[in-house]
Amino acid sequence: MLYELRIYQVVPGRMQAILDRFRDNTIRIFAKHDMKVTNFWVDVDETKDRLYYVLEHQDMDSRERNFQAFLEDQEWLELKERTEQNGPLHENIDIVYMNKAPFF
Repeated sequence: MLYELRIYQVVPGRMQAILDRFRDNTIRIFAKHDMKVTNFWVDVDETKDRLYYVLEHQDMDSRERNFQAFLEDQEWLELKERTEQNGPLHENIDIVYMNKAPFF
Protein backbone atom coordinates (compact mmCIF):
# COMPACT_ATOMS: atom_id res chain seq x y z
CA MET A 1 0.00 0.00 0.00
CA LEU A 2 1.22 3.48 -0.90
CA TYR A 3 0.21 6.50 1.16
CA GLU A 4 0.20 10.01 -0.26
CA LEU A 5 0.33 12.90 2.19
CA ARG A 6 -0.94 16.09 0.56
CA ILE A 7 -0.33 19.43 2.30
CA TYR A 8 -2.28 22.38 0.92
CA GLN A 9 -1.29 25.96 1.58
CA VAL A 10 -4.79 27.41 1.44
CA VAL A 11 -5.40 30.96 0.25
CA PRO A 12 -6.11 33.06 3.37
CA GLY A 13 -9.83 33.28 3.98
CA ARG A 14 -10.65 30.29 1.73
CA MET A 15 -10.29 27.40 4.22
CA GLN A 16 -14.03 26.85 4.65
CA ALA A 17 -14.54 26.86 0.87
CA ILE A 18 -11.92 24.17 0.30
CA LEU A 19 -13.21 22.08 3.21
CA ASP A 20 -16.74 22.33 1.80
CA ARG A 21 -15.53 21.29 -1.64
CA PHE A 22 -13.80 18.20 -0.25
CA ARG A 23 -16.72 17.29 2.03
CA ASP A 24 -19.49 17.83 -0.50
CA ASN A 25 -17.89 16.56 -3.70
CA THR A 26 -14.19 15.82 -4.01
CA ILE A 27 -14.06 12.79 -1.68
CA ARG A 28 -16.88 11.17 -3.66
CA ILE A 29 -15.09 11.89 -6.97
CA PHE A 30 -11.86 10.44 -5.53
CA ALA A 31 -13.75 7.25 -4.60
CA LYS A 32 -15.07 6.98 -8.15
CA HIS A 33 -11.41 6.69 -9.22
CA ASP A 34 -10.38 4.18 -6.52
CA MET A 35 -8.67 6.74 -4.31
CA LYS A 36 -9.44 6.41 -0.61
CA VAL A 37 -8.94 9.30 1.82
CA THR A 38 -7.80 8.00 5.21
CA ASN A 39 -8.25 11.29 7.09
CA PHE A 40 -8.12 15.09 6.95
CA TRP A 41 -6.44 17.51 9.33
CA VAL A 42 -6.24 21.28 9.65
CA ASP A 43 -3.34 23.03 11.32
CA VAL A 44 -3.87 23.79 15.01
CA ASP A 45 -2.46 27.26 14.28
CA GLU A 46 -5.26 28.60 12.08
CA THR A 47 -3.06 31.45 10.84
CA LYS A 48 -0.99 28.93 8.86
CA ASP A 49 -3.94 28.11 6.54
CA ARG A 50 -2.79 24.51 6.00
CA LEU A 51 -4.90 21.48 5.18
CA TYR A 52 -3.49 17.95 5.32
CA TYR A 53 -4.90 14.67 4.08
CA VAL A 54 -3.71 11.19 3.18
CA LEU A 55 -4.76 9.17 0.14
CA GLU A 56 -4.34 5.40 -0.06
CA HIS A 57 -3.21 3.74 -3.30
CA GLN A 58 -2.38 0.15 -4.25
CA ASP A 59 0.97 1.26 -5.69
CA MET A 60 2.53 4.13 -7.65
CA ASP A 61 1.24 2.89 -11.01
CA SER A 62 -2.36 2.81 -9.80
CA ARG A 63 -1.83 6.20 -8.13
CA GLU A 64 -0.73 7.73 -11.43
CA ARG A 65 -3.52 6.09 -13.43
CA ASN A 66 -6.29 6.92 -10.93
CA PHE A 67 -5.14 10.48 -10.28
CA GLN A 68 -4.93 11.19 -14.01
CA ALA A 69 -8.47 9.88 -14.46
CA PHE A 70 -9.59 12.13 -11.59
CA LEU A 71 -7.92 15.21 -13.13
CA GLU A 72 -9.71 14.50 -16.44
CA ASP A 73 -13.09 13.76 -14.84
CA GLN A 74 -15.70 16.17 -16.22
CA GLU A 75 -17.47 16.41 -12.86
CA TRP A 76 -14.18 17.46 -11.20
CA LEU A 77 -13.38 19.98 -13.93
CA GLU A 78 -16.81 21.60 -13.58
CA LEU A 79 -16.59 21.59 -9.77
CA LYS A 80 -13.14 23.18 -9.83
CA GLU A 81 -14.27 25.87 -12.25
CA ARG A 82 -17.40 26.61 -10.21
CA THR A 83 -15.61 26.74 -6.83
CA GLU A 84 -12.71 28.84 -8.10
CA GLN A 85 -14.69 31.60 -9.83
CA ASN A 86 -13.25 34.06 -7.31
CA GLY A 87 -9.74 32.66 -7.60
CA PRO A 88 -7.91 29.51 -6.53
CA LEU A 89 -8.53 27.93 -3.13
CA HIS A 90 -4.90 26.97 -2.54
CA GLU A 91 -1.51 28.48 -3.32
CA ASN A 92 0.47 25.25 -3.57
CA ILE A 93 0.45 21.56 -2.66
CA ASP A 94 3.34 19.61 -1.15
CA ILE A 95 3.20 15.86 -1.69
CA VAL A 96 5.00 13.15 0.29
CA TYR A 97 4.78 9.45 -0.66
CA MET A 98 5.05 7.02 2.25
CA ASN A 99 5.03 3.32 3.06
CA LYS A 100 4.16 1.94 6.47
CA ALA A 101 7.12 1.14 8.66
CA PRO A 102 7.67 -2.65 8.74
CA PHE A 103 7.07 -2.90 12.50
CA PHE A 104 3.68 -1.16 12.52
